[in-house]
Formats: sequence, C-alpha cells, structure tokens
Amino acid sequence: MVQEILDKLYRLQRRGIVPGLERVYAMLEHLGNPHERLRAIHVAGTNGKGTVSSVVASILMEAGETVGLYTSPHIRAFNERIRINSIPISDNEIVELFNAVETVADSVGATFFEITTVMALSKFTKSTTINIFECGLGGRLDATNAVRPCVAVITSIDYDHQEWLGNTLEQIAFEKAGIIKSGIPAVIGEPRRELRSVFERRAQEVGASAVRYLDDTPWSHRVREIQLGGMIIELAVGKWHWEELFIPLHGEHQI
Repeated sequence: MVQEILDKLYRLQRRGIVPGLERVYAMLEHLGNPHERLRAIHVAGTNGKGTVSSVVASILMEAGETVGLYTSPHIRAFNERIRINSIPISDNEIVELFNAVETVADSVGATFFEITTVMALSKFTKSTTINIFECGLGGRLDATNAVRPCVAVITSIDYDHQEWLGNTLEQIAFEKAGIIKSGIPAVIGEPRRELRSVFERRAQEVGASAVRYLDDTPWSHRVREIQLGGMIIELAVGKWHWEELFIPLHGEHQI
C-alpha cells in the first residue's frame, strides 16, 4: 500500500516546481488549518540550512522538547523527510497522511513537495511541541512558508536555482527574505554586509520584531578530537567558552 502511494507522489514530480502558496493553503484548510497550531522554526538559505536544521533539532531534543523535523531531499527512504525526535515516520503514517489530503490535492493540482509539506504539518500538529521546517526552494513562495514561525533563520546566500530565484545575489536574498514575517525575530547567517539591506528592508516592510546577525558575536573554535559519531571541539562564543563540546557531525565546515 505504501509503495503505491509513494509511486503516486513520485509521479507528481513531473509537474516540476510551481511557485505559489494557494494550493498549500487549500489543502491546509481541508485539514482544519493545522499550521495555525504549530510552534515552528523556519530555515532558509543556499548553504548550511540542512545542518542548521539538524543541529537546532538536536539542541531542542536535549532541552526536552518533542521535535518535528522536515527536510529534503531524503537519502534512503521518503520517511526521512518527516521525523519526530530523529525517528522517521512509519509507512502506515505515510498512508494515513496521504489519504487525508489526496482528494483535495488532486483537485488543486498540488505538487510533490506541496503535498509532502502538508503531510508534515498535519503530522506535527498531533505529535510535537516544536518543529523545524527547512525550505525546499527559495523561501517567499516555498510551500513551507505557510507556517508562522517563532523565529526565521536564513543561512548564507549563493547562486543556486537561478531560473527560479534570480541571477543576482540580491534577487536570491530577496526570495530567501520572504520567510521573515511580522512580529517575529529573524537570525541571519549571511556574512556579506552588502546583502543585509535586503533583509532589513523586508523586516521593516512586514514589521519583524528584530533582525540579528551571527557575525555580530565574536566566536572561535578548534577541533580537538574526531570520533566515530562526530567530533569534540573547543568553542568560544562571546563571553562563553567550552573546552570540550561534542557535536554529532563530521567536518569542520559543520561548525
């Protein structure tokens, strides 16, 4: 049964990318608008958004939260896209979530990613205390932008998907900045100051509560030991210092 559903979903990839949120909102309304009841962190950016999403999820789990994590693409199995406390949803849950939205998805011509996003929103509403949503493409018109997060995070900007996002870094940054919303803070990891005006303009237009830049806080690090499941680093951030901090990731670029 689950393979039949996955085959249906994968066939929808032929529709390609269709920007816009109207199909997502139609499916969410059919399900009772689950996105309005979620605590969420929304992550966009060209580089590093997957790492940031995973690290934030790990931190929140250690703090005792039940964490929903929505990322793409998957590596081995579709189930990996929708995880709760690092555990992918089951095949039976895929069947249940898809069946709940299939009719309206067909009627509005929803895409693969739009349906998958709505499935995640529906699942997390019933099962989690906080959630991290990684944008699929851009931000402003991405299906994940239906969420109203408690914080928006934008990692570094680079050239990617230029046929959809634009040919300049400023145009690409504008699309990513679309996840900044009224009344919520934004944390920006893009280091180039010439792009900051794009984020600040968006924040002013929508009335975001604050914009913070990661490089405003001095920090340094040193890898002390590489282990099978990650590495031990020494880390200094502002006035805080950790001599031995384990992170479950490999590669200095992950820090």
